[in-house]
Amino acid sequence: MSWQAYVDSSLVGTGHIDKAAIISAAGDSTWAATPGFTLSPDEMKFISAVLGDNGKGSNVDKVFAEGLHVAGQRYVAFNIEGRHVYGRQGKTGVIIVKTTQAILVAHYGENAVAGNSTQTVEALADYLVKAGY
Repeated sequence: MSWQAYVDSSLVGTGHIDKAAIISAAGDSTWAATPGFTLSPDEMKFISAVLGDNGKGSNVDKVFAEGLHVAGQRYVAFNIEGRHVYGRQGKTGVIIVKTTQAILVAHYGENAVAGNSTQTVEALADYLVKAGY
């Protein structure tokens, strides 16, 4: 399966996610994305750095203090642990999960159930880890 197929079928295709991207774990390239959901190079690098802190450190402190920017939008982080970052902006939110080689960045809309959206992204991350990605 191609990276774009994971975005289209395993994330957006579930109905729990409305836009998503898969970027490299290093935060230096986009592997697949929903049209119009574009993370800037600075956003990708920072997300990678935050996840590299494993829930602690100055990058994590900065996110809790200033928020996290994804595709030009600011989200308030409410959970940063190990491999994931969860953020909200009103009734919408982002779920960011790191695998061995990739970072899944998913957005859910105001009509989505946040728990279902989170479970969808975490399940794909688990699958990719087991597959060596």
